[in-house]
Parts: sequence; structure tokens; C-alpha cells
Amino acid sequence: MKIKLFLFAALLGITLHSCVVLSTKKYKAMLTQRDSLFTRSSNLETQVAQLQADTARLHRELAGLRHDLADQQASYATLKNNYDVLKGNYDALNTNFGSASSKVSQLSSDLQKREQRLKEVEDILRKRDAATNALKEKLQKALLGFQQNGLTVDIRNGKVYVSLTDKLLFPSGSIVIDEHGKAALKQLAAVLNKEPDINMAVEGHTDDKKVINLGQIKDNWDLSVLRATSVTRYLTEVEKIDPHRLTATGKSEYQPIDAADNAEARTKNRRIEIVLSPKLDELYNLITK
Repeated sequence: MKIKLFLFAALLGITLHSCVVLSTKKYKAMLTQRDSLFTRSSNLETQVAQLQADTARLHRELAGLRHDLADQQASYATLKNNYDVLKGNYDALNTNFGSASSKVSQLSSDLQKREQRLKEVEDILRKRDAATNALKEKLQKALLGFQQNGLTVDIRNGKVYVSLTDKLLFPSGSIVIDEHGKAALKQLAAVLNKEPDINMAVEGHTDDKKVINLGQIKDNWDLSVLRATSVTRYLTEVEKIDPHRLTATGKSEYQPIDAADNAEARTKNRRIEIVLSPKLDELYNLITK
């Protein structure tokens, strides 16, 4: 409307300024020009209104976009923070995984070494058991004639035990080996001299009856030790078994094989046991690696 008034005033001013009486033709032309100007003015006003509406709409859209942008930036910040946390956790897990993987590899290597050592130990023990059984069979054959007189051969804890009752070796209350006992020890030594990798422990055992009036023998400790050393001396000095392979010990009455309180049990308990065990240097070296 303001544009129309402005155009009308401008046209009127031009007309008055000319101070010329217009002809009908010119007047109509001016009216036509005026109408054209009014039409253009109306169009311009419509366009201005449209532009204002578009501007308002664009402002609203811009405000919405700014709000959406703020929301997206907040979401991005949250996601980035979560990503940073997850990445930190991933890095920590990756480090822990690397460490765990290294430990697993080390443990696997150690396990393989232990399994190899176990196999070697088992092989040695199998060889020992085979050698022990073979030794037992040899001794049983060699000492077959004495087994009815109180000699036994058996295996305990991987060792061969040759058990000889006191009556097979000694007169009652004596520490001097009789001829029958020497014959049994001679047969035993014949086998052992062919087995240089066998160690021997000679153990003296008594029953629980107290020693009475045996001169230099004061008690069962003395009797068990002296009988063990008598057997050891005979094996080393007469049968020439290497003394480095033997030990002599006295057990007195404290390791009975039959704890019953009767004459039969006491007879079993009065004995010499020769304990034969293979040298286990190879096994010891494996265990102490």
C-alpha cells in the first residue's frame, strides 16, 4: 500500500510540474501507466510478503537445525566418550591378552619339558622295575636250596629284600656266621658280584626278648648291629663285594614283620635282611635338573 501511495504521489507531482494541459490520448496513456505501476506495485508487495514469510520460515528452520545440531553434537560427544572408554578397555584387554598369551606359551613350553622329564623318569622306573624283577628271579634260582630253611626273596617299594632267619646264619645268641649261613651268603654274593649297579644295605633285626648273659652283647641293639656287621664283613672280606656298595645297620626289635606275642612271630622277627636297590644316579640327575 505504501508503494502505491508513493507511485501515485510521484505521478501527480510529474503532472503538476509539467503545467501543461494534457490531451485525452496522453491522459489515457498516463492512466494506463498508472494502472501498470499499481499492478507492479501490488505484485511487488505480494513478493515482499512472500519473501517475509519465506524469511520467517527459514528462521524457524534454521532454529530447528541449530537445535538438531546441538543434539547431534551432544550425541557425538557421548559417543566419542564411550568410544574412548571402549578403546581404553580394548587396549587394556589387548595388553592383558598379550601378557596372557606369553604366559600360556611359557607354560606350554614348561609343560612340554615336564612331560618329557616325566617320560624319562617313567622310562627309568620301568627299567628299574624290570631290573628288580630280573634280580629277584636270579636270586630265587640261586638261593632255591635255602628257601626251606627260612630264606625269602620279595620286592617292596622297588627294592629286593633277601630275608634270612637268624637260625639260617647264626647259632642261638651268637654273632658268628655258621657254615650253613656262609653257604647261603656265598650263593647270594655270586649273583651280586655280577650286578655292579646294585647297592646293598644289611639290616639286623631281633625279637622283643631281652638279651641276657651274652658277654659283650648288652642288648638287642648290640645284637642287631653286630650280626649286620658280621654279614657285611663276610660279604666284603671273603666274597669280595665292593665295600662301597654296602651299609650295615641295626634295627633292634623295632621293625617286626609280625607283631604277635608268640614264639612263631618272634622267630620271624629274628632275621637279617639284605636290601638290594639299583643305583638311581640317572633318575636323581633328572629330578634335580
